[in-house]
Amino acid sequence: MPTTNTSGRRKTAVARVYLNDGAGALTVNGKDYKEYFPTLPLQYVATQSLLVSASEGKFDIIANVAGGGVKGQAEAVRLAIAKAIVELDAEKKPALRAKGLMTRDPRMVERKKPGRKKARRKFQFSKR
Repeated sequence: MPTTNTSGRRKTAVARVYLNDGAGALTVNGKDYKEYFPTLPLQYVATQSLLVSASEGKFDIIANVAGGGVKGQAEAVRLAIAKAIVELDAEKKPALRAKGLMTRDPRMVERKKPGRKKARRKFQFSKR
């Protein structure tokens, strides 16, 4: 099987994933995913696409992630893995879509506006 590569994004995090046949190793930025994502919820998010599609243990995955925070990076990896699985087997797409794993989350940080302290926060009002 040739290498399947896809990308996933969340907020400002970008994940590039390379999928090969293998024993189920998931490497993120040169480290094991359990070392890179230290908490169990983040580990679950990163491997959720494999669990839903019943593909755990079938692929070796190498992920390169940049930008954003740890949670955004885990969700970017999740989307990239889901896209790679669908590229290999289109029959798994309905199951992944039902769990919301095929949709790129469009929510981004709102920009700061002029005359404001933050995006919506106004400067403190002084009556006197």
